[in-house]
Amino acid sequence: MPKISFFGHACFQVEHNGQKLLFDPFLTDNPQAAVSADELQPDYILVSHGHYDHLGDALDIAKRTGATIITTMDLAAECKKHQVKEHAMNIGVKHYFDFGFVRTTKALHHAGIGSEACGFIVDLDGFTLYFTGDTSLFGDLKLYGAIEKIDLLLLPIGGYYTMDIDDAVYAAKLINAKTIIPFHYNTWPLIKADPHEFAEKVTKNTPSHCIILAPGETVTLS
Repeated sequence: MPKISFFGHACFQVEHNGQKLLFDPFLTDNPQAAVSADELQPDYILVSHGHYDHLGDALDIAKRTGATIITTMDLAAECKKHQVKEHAMNIGVKHYFDFGFVRTTKALHHAGIGSEACGFIVDLDGFTLYFTGDTSLFGDLKLYGAIEKIDLLLLPIGGYYTMDIDDAVYAAKLINAKTIIPFHYNTWPLIKADPHEFAEKVTKNTPSHCIILAPGETVTLS
């Protein structure tokens, strides 16, 4: 079953059947970073938007490893200028890769480079995870949860740029995932949040199970 590693801020790596998917690899200059960019050997890099704390080291890693960057149309066009492998996706659509499918989702967030931010729903042999990316609360989260039946939800809780704890708990109710892991908190004082408060509220208000990963920790889910 998939092995989920949290490397700090919004960076996760998912390993399944010998393949590695890396999400939003902001590692250089990340005060939470648990690994260096040079240590990673992903097959695919999924980038939710063009802010420096999400695009991060994606281009350098892709150049070094030959990994394919999966991202939005505009950001993929920027990546192509750097002569890396890229796969451009429109918001809302689904595409099948050799590891399973990816559906890009809407995210309510400024995009940085490019015109739009996104999240990713990824299916790995029937195990479905939803990395929301940076987003505030919006009603289509319920639709995504109903369509895809999410096993693992990766959800921001730090506020200011994204959902805060209470909005994230409401999002968890809408999506109804089996397991939730919070991210995008405590990297800087502006997004300070208590993940234990979030976990307690998830337990009280939803049927979901919350796992708190410190940067560098890994969990294997069934």
